[in-house]
Amino acid sequence: MNSFLRLPLRFVVHRLPAFLLLAGLLAFGVSACQQAAPEQQSEAHDGTTTYFTCPMHPQIVRDKPGQCPICSMDLVKATKQAAAKPAAAVAPAALTHYTCPMHPQISRKEPGKCPICGMDLVKATKAAPAAKATSGTTTSAPEVMLSAQQRQLAGIRVAAFGPSGSAVGSTVLTGTITANANQTRTVSSRVAGRVERLFVRQTGESIRAGAPLVSIYSEQLQALQQEYLLALAQQRAVGKSVNQYGRLVASARQRLRLLGLTEGQLRTLAATGRPTTSLTFYSPQAGLVQAVGVTEGQYVGEGSLLVSLTNLFSVWVEAQLYPEEVAGIAMGQSVQVQVSGRPDTYSGRVVFLSPERQANSKVTLLRVLVANPGGRLQPGMQANVRLTSRRAATSARTLPQDAVLHDSRGSYVWQQVDAGGRFRRLNVTTGAETDETVAITGGLDADALVVVSGAYLLESEYALYQGTDPMAGMDMEKPTP
Repeated sequence: MNSFLRLPLRFVVHRLPAFLLLAGLLAFGVSACQQAAPEQQSEAHDGTTTYFTCPMHPQIVRDKPGQCPICSMDLVKATKQAAAKPAAAVAPAALTHYTCPMHPQISRKEPGKCPICGMDLVKATKAAPAAKATSGTTTSAPEVMLSAQQRQLAGIRVAAFGPSGSAVGSTVLTGTITANANQTRTVSSRVAGRVERLFVRQTGESIRAGAPLVSIYSEQLQALQQEYLLALAQQRAVGKSVNQYGRLVASARQRLRLLGLTEGQLRTLAATGRPTTSLTFYSPQAGLVQAVGVTEGQYVGEGSLLVSLTNLFSVWVEAQLYPEEVAGIAMGQSVQVQVSGRPDTYSGRVVFLSPERQANSKVTLLRVLVANPGGRLQPGMQANVRLTSRRAATSARTLPQDAVLHDSRGSYVWQQVDAGGRFRRLNVTTGAETDETVAITGGLDADALVVVSGAYLLESEYALYQGTDPMAGMDMEKPTP
């Protein structure tokens, strides 16, 4: 009996170290699992990662507090969403948060005060970021949520999209006032000689009709005057009954008249018998000096430009327009001209439509004649030409210019989805435009409620909150040094 009991006891004694080692390994494994499980469970339920970054240099990311190596600011605690598993696209739900009206980057889950300006945070809603569409699915249109208070402050106004009843409108063209070329006169030298005296020296100077402009000394003029006086002397000697000398006098007189001598100068020359040393040119009309082409003492040839004159009793307004806009314009059509810096509106008429495009451009030239009795309109002024469209009334659907937004990717409008303040951005195609309306040819259903006032504010709100908020997760409560 004793030998039978001693056998198991001997077995246990020899195997005891192995049992103890096995028990220790099991205890260590259970402890490690208990320590790892909460972290895995927390990450699985929370789905966020905590890190420290610099508010001024978000590229700086650390796993513990410290200072920014660039600006030495204290790093702030931030969280970011862990990558989620791909899922089917669902409609974005409205998220409620509290934000500062003056600093929309501040977002809190509970009421409080803005850490920047100390204002009370206001309740707001925004659309949650839409999940990225997987292959084969369509991405939903961007949406923005605004509270009733935000809509009131932003002045959001909507209107039903429907037929405008008429496509008649007006187009505004930008133009420049220029001198009327039909009222411009050029005074050129009719003889070769030297400029002895210049009566006008600067452009813009006002000139009356018959005022002296330039005096030129010319040997050719001296010779012709001597020839004329000699013919007159011969005619007086033989009498006027001899037609041969009468023809010589008439021929010499005509040559002097063609050179620019007036009838008064010819009578004075015949009475005194002394040739003039210079030829004076006079202004053919009243107006302004547009250009002076000579200086005193300068030698000029026959045909050289002396002075260019113009009057401003009427001016041209030259504007540019696209070829597709020419179809609605007719010669002689009445237009309205508004000049920058002038409160009055001037009436004019179309006098010229260029049949070709300007060099290296896609525009053509339109010229409008405008009366200017007081001379208040001066060349070089900027003006707007308002053209009334002559398209017949149709059932075209149009929206105000402020309702349609444009960028390099296309044209957009904001549609009100429901009365709760949800707005959706839609891509539309546009047609003919006027200064007030834009024709919509596609992308928008009839009778849809479209934002006609405040669309730019909605676009700004969407640009601020699209995707993830760039300031989301930062601990803004921590004061900066």
